[in-house]
Amino acid sequence: MANEAIKVIAGIDTHADTHHVAVINEHGKPIADREFLAVGSGYRKIIDFITSHGTPIAIGVEGTGSYGAELARTLRGEGLTVLEVNRPNRAARRLKGKSDPLDAYQAAKSVLEGRTKAIPKAKDGPVECLRILRSGRASAIKARTAAVNQIKALLVSAPDKIRAKYRALATTALITALQRARPSGHLADPEYVTLLTLKALAGRCQALGTEIEVADAALKEVLDSYAPMLCDLPGVGTEVASQLLITVGDNPDRLGNEAQFASLVGVAPVPASSGKTTRHRLSRSGDRNANHALYSVVLVRMASCQRTKDYVAKRTSEGKSKREIMRCLKRYAAREIYRQITNPQPAPDNSDLRRMRTQLGITITNVARELGQWVSIISRLERGHIRNDQLAATYRQWLTKQTRLEHLAHPIPAS
Repeated sequence: MANEAIKVIAGIDTHADTHHVAVINEHGKPIADREFLAVGSGYRKIIDFITSHGTPIAIGVEGTGSYGAELARTLRGEGLTVLEVNRPNRAARRLKGKSDPLDAYQAAKSVLEGRTKAIPKAKDGPVECLRILRSGRASAIKARTAAVNQIKALLVSAPDKIRAKYRALATTALITALQRARPSGHLADPEYVTLLTLKALAGRCQALGTEIEVADAALKEVLDSYAPMLCDLPGVGTEVASQLLITVGDNPDRLGNEAQFASLVGVAPVPASSGKTTRHRLSRSGDRNANHALYSVVLVRMASCQRTKDYVAKRTSEGKSKREIMRCLKRYAAREIYRQITNPQPAPDNSDLRRMRTQLGITITNVARELGQWVSIISRLERGHIRNDQLAATYRQWLTKQTRLEHLAHPIPAS
């Protein structure tokens, strides 16, 4: 009972094979520290060790995304509060030295002093599946690019007969042609060996291409079940949606508000004013992969979204530079995406659009032509499979106009 009344804070320095745990009381006084094996039984012993000294207020863990990932999951499973500890301050480390016990105590003190507040990602749901799939896909893309570059490098110095046959082909056609090649000869013939190697590299490219396609299909399947409406936002595709979800994690509630998400993805405005100049600059912090994803969203919208084009024209007339305009657009995109991730809105009921269209006797092809959209987009909008409020409003206004024209052309006779 006496131990239960004591409030303690733990810090854990994680490594590949061992974890070092330090416990302090709520006043910062060191109580005990010990090293444990980084295995399932060791995690159980860590929990028993911490709770044997009192009731844990919070536990600071280093490396929750790598060596401490499974430990963090285990601690959360026991209902304990886990916080992510950043790397110790280098200046303080040079003054006080470094060891596993010192790092563990430093982690505990950072929690006590309030320097550590970040809640780690859960890594136990669909978003973790997305991360794993993207990791394998990224390595496949890198390997395929390396193989293509090697094919083209070999063709530069290949015998003229091979060079003349393949060097004018585009990459896709080149790989297909090399895969179908039937080299013949002996290993002392450079022409035969070159073609044999090119064929092997082309086969590798095709195999990696199949692997990438399988990963893309798996990513789409996970997104369709976990965040089906996220990809329907303008400029957001499978690549962008999966990256932003990975940045947020399986527990989006760890972000308190939209401003924290903006800071996490590196689009929070940073003051850069001086003298008579008042301006903000692009943030260089946060997850750079997520920031690049938002950059892609903005580029697409600037090229295809009329509302975004109007905004760019307006801010340009106000004297804003392109960089400043894109910073603002990334901030707006982050706000919209955050709301969809944390509070997903289903597609509104647009069944009236199809009903109005059929009553007017207008084909879906004519509608697509008038609105400048693909037929499949109009069809999915009518069935509620996508969310595009701007297109739906434009479509509804056009149908209403056609209805009025129909009434003017064929007025109802007075009784």
